Amino acid sequence: MTLWNGSYPFYPGANACFPFDTARAVIVTVFLSILVMFIIILPGIRGRARLLWFLRLVLGLFLGAVILNVQFTRDWETGWVQANTSYNSFSPVQVDVDIGLHIGLAGVNITLRGNPVNQINETINYNEHFPWNFGADYDRSYSEGLQKGLPSPILYVAEKFSTQSPCAVHQQYRIAGHFVSLTLWLAFCTWLVSILLFSMSVLLYGGHMLLLTATLILFSLLLFSMAGNTLKCPIQFGPVSLRTGYGESFWLTLATGLLCLLLGLGIVILNSVQPEKLKLIFSLDKSSKKDVWDKSCLPVEPSCSAQDGLMVPLGELCHVTATPL
Repeated sequence: MTLWNGSYPFYPGANACFPFDTARAVIVTVFLSILVMFIIILPGIRGRARLLWFLRLVLGLFLGAVILNVQFTRDWETGWVQANTSYNSFSPVQVDVDIGLHIGLAGVNITLRGNPVNQINETINYNEHFPWNFGADYDRSYSEGLQKGLPSPILYVAEKFSTQSPCAVHQQYRIAGHFVSLTLWLAFCTWLVSILLFSMSVLLYGGHMLLLTATLILFSLLLFSMAGNTLKCPIQFGPVSLRTGYGESFWLTLATGLLCLLLGLGIVILNSVQPEKLKLIFSLDKSSKKDVWDKSCLPVEPSCSAQDGLMVPLGELCHVTATPL
């Protein structure tokens, strides 16, 4: 097989990074649409209740969006290294590349980016995903990468997470990802229940559901950290090694769990110490009952100013001046 434009013709092109994740884009679009819809009706709320209602709306949507969004992110654990390594197996050609490892709940993403991008008459900009979620076969994806002729750095990193690897980290990450995903789905359900309880003005039970949501979120982080602390084989590229640490999704989930915990504790404590202030925050104070009729305006009370023009004393109705015939 001869070369064509500096590369073998049966090698596929680089699987470059897509500008954005479609699943995350859909989730963000849905929650932003809900936010915009409620902002449109915001001017119909009068007084101080408008600001409090808007803050509750933003906090509630933020919590739900984060809990749902981190299910599909691929940066729970990340790592980068800059190395000078061989580009293809059994080839002495060395390239300067940035190698990235991104571990999510559903699999591993391996990024290979040239420094510069164009080297050895080829564009080096790869992003390969190797899934291990339900219905996916990691080893099969790795075998397909071998058949496609992926660059050696990608295959070397992907081999560390295969079931046949002596590193034995595939099972830990895969099981942890499944249980973390399940726990976060439960947290999303409890968040929905809390929103429903708050809309029904059942504040105490809504606070309890927020505490349960926080507990599930923090427990999911514990499960993932247990998988990340397992003994790993070094991912070595010459004198440098690829090391990973917790990524943006992990820290964002931790912040969301702590926020749920603080909100839940605040609602429960306020409900037991100062319930009137809690009702004021949720616009349930006495001033919200102005629409209820005042008993003093009922027709039986002659003192009601609204009825003065219509009510005539019974004695005046019975007083009739008789004219003699």
